[in-house]
Amino acid sequence: MSIRIIIVDDHSITREGLRALLEKQPDIEVVAEAENGRTGVKLAKRHQPDMVVMDINMPDLNGIDATRQIIEEVPTVKVIALSMYADRSYIKGMLKAGASGYLMKNCAFEELTLAIRAVHADETYLSSKISDIVRKEFIKLLKSGDTSAAGILTDREREVLQLIAEGMKTKEIADHIHISVKTVEARRKQIMEKLKIDSVAGLTKYAIKEGLTSLEI
Repeated sequence: MSIRIIIVDDHSITREGLRALLEKQPDIEVVAEAENGRTGVKLAKRHQPDMVVMDINMPDLNGIDATRQIIEEVPTVKVIALSMYADRSYIKGMLKAGASGYLMKNCAFEELTLAIRAVHADETYLSSKISDIVRKEFIKLLKSGDTSAAGILTDREREVLQLIAEGMKTKEIADHIHISVKTVEARRKQIMEKLKIDSVAGLTKYAIKEGLTSLEI
């Protein structure tokens, strides 16, 4: 039986290239593609795949929060992060969200297929560079508390924070995620109080540092 996969990446050329390569494998089937995390969550609920290959820096809903939502909604799905970045905040965010693997986009295609098969067999797969960063981060965490966005904010607060950082106005956020303007304002106030940040510029800087969004999006 084939390993059924959804590819989530905001660059169409990356999705097309991955699909073309993966579909040459006799035991892998690409069932859908998504251009952002929010669509990825919807497709995961619809198709119930075995695995999602997930980018991290995406507009609307980033790969970290998309991974968290997918695993909450469809616990049988496994996620592999495929990113350009080896930043500790991205790695920690994805692993905390429940990802079972993390590779760099410049890895050999053979390593990606190896990771897919390993994760499908209930193993965790980290590229060598990522493994080294994880070991160092683990040692660091043993010596200090968790002050990351994942440790401080709720899922919905992180989602609102990303949209604020991406320049959405209060009414736009309310319409986009189907909540009231008052709820958005209340969540923004909670975010600022929790993070001890009193400006949108400060929230944007924090969101970028924590890997919730990127200036390159």
